[in-house]
Amino acid sequence: MLAAAIILFLIVRLGNSGTTAHSDNSAEAGFARDMKTHHAQAVEMATIVRDRTTDENLRYLLLDMILTQQNQIGQFEGWLNVWGVPLGSDQLPMTWMGHPTEGLMPGMATDEQIAQLSTLPEREMVIQFMTLMIAHHQSAVEMSNAILDRTNDPVVRQIAESIIKTQQAEIAIMNQYLAEYQAMPASPGVEASPVASPAATPASDHEHGG
Repeated sequence: MLAAAIILFLIVRLGNSGTTAHSDNSAEAGFARDMKTHHAQAVEMATIVRDRTTDENLRYLLLDMILTQQNQIGQFEGWLNVWGVPLGSDQLPMTWMGHPTEGLMPGMATDEQIAQLSTLPEREMVIQFMTLMIAHHQSAVEMSNAILDRTNDPVVRQIAESIIKTQQAEIAIMNQYLAEYQAMPASPGVEASPVASPAATPASDHEHGG
């Protein structure tokens, strides 16, 4: 009910804001769909760790991450509804960026890596999460830079710029957490910290600033 109300509010707000309509195969629609999927996985991972960690400061970071990305998912779905295009597409992910991707988008975690977050001891869970989410955020920044190169829509540009600013700041914070937890003694019975192997971040069409 709440999600539906948020989407309805966004449709009305965007419909009254003069936002440009975009086609089903537009870069804007592709960005919205791919980022919606990308954010959904980030919310899933952050929720698992938030519910398991005893680190209160980390819980605050994760809650902020969850709420921010859930809100943006609602905005992406609102855009697609306003533009009159489907929420999904037959096109491969990242087609709008010029390099269609089979399987997981760059930066996305595998099902196995996500499942490990529910079973690893807390120290190793946090290290796994930070390693995965740093790569995840780096990919989102690349995608946001890519849409800035491809759109003049002020509404789309505003959220892309917000993602870049927010997630670059969170990457810096997560690197601090990663260093802190890696410096801790390993959990009993754990010989070595797990090494996450997220996919490489997408190749940029050219160098981006920031």
